[in-house]
Amino acid sequence: MRAVRVADRHDPRLRDFLDLRDTQMRSAREPAEGFFLAEGEATIRRAFAAGYDPRAVVTTERWLAPLDDLDVTAYVVPDDVLEATTGFPVHRGALASFARRPLPALGAVVADARRVVVLEDLVDHTNVGAVMRSAAAFGWDAVLLTPRCADPLYRRAVRTSMGAVFAVPWTRIDHRDGIGELHTAGFTLAALTPSADAVALEAVGHPPRLALAVGSEGPGLSPRWLEGADLRVRIPMPGDVDSLNVAAAAAVALYALGAR
Repeated sequence: MRAVRVADRHDPRLRDFLDLRDTQMRSAREPAEGFFLAEGEATIRRAFAAGYDPRAVVTTERWLAPLDDLDVTAYVVPDDVLEATTGFPVHRGALASFARRPLPALGAVVADARRVVVLEDLVDHTNVGAVMRSAAAFGWDAVLLTPRCADPLYRRAVRTSMGAVFAVPWTRIDHRDGIGELHTAGFTLAALTPSADAVALEAVGHPPRLALAVGSEGPGLSPRWLEGADLRVRIPMPGDVDSLNVAAAAAVALYALGAR
């Protein structure tokens, strides 16, 4: 690691790490400029292991040694400069920026996949990250996101996923053509819904190729995905609760319908 001491929060070399609390600005800026951030040693190492090209690291003297073996320039700043730059205390000690890659084509992502999860318009970065983590944990092969889904490489999604966004292949899927493309690729499309007339998870069986569609926070899946599905599936709930948070519901379904 090449350590460079920086004492001024206005130094242009710290630009990747400015004003991280401004979610709207960061969500627009990072994809437009072709980079993303990883926070904390473990997540930074997972991005390196996945082959993403690093741009820079910002850290303090205290956290420099654990990252010393990485091939990247580290801007070492005082604690107060780090907080002033990012806009909050960085408890995990370090932030790294990495170059984004072009999104792969849908066909390339699903070519050898047996289990894929489709996220329709999940707008919360935490929920996207949590579903990506569950997909990795339960052995699903890919995650497909509709155009309005939150960015899986946004810092909060990366953090919630514990770096699983680097391990699970993902790309965007078109609202209009995506259902047909999945059917053409030989996938059975299952729509996750709390509707009482849907099939219980345990009754689904294990089709050779399965795509599970999960809807947005609150409204759930749109009529397009519900009507285009081969079957609708639900999580049986014998208690007094009629639905779960989308990330929790997705985790249950991904475990139940995973390839065995």
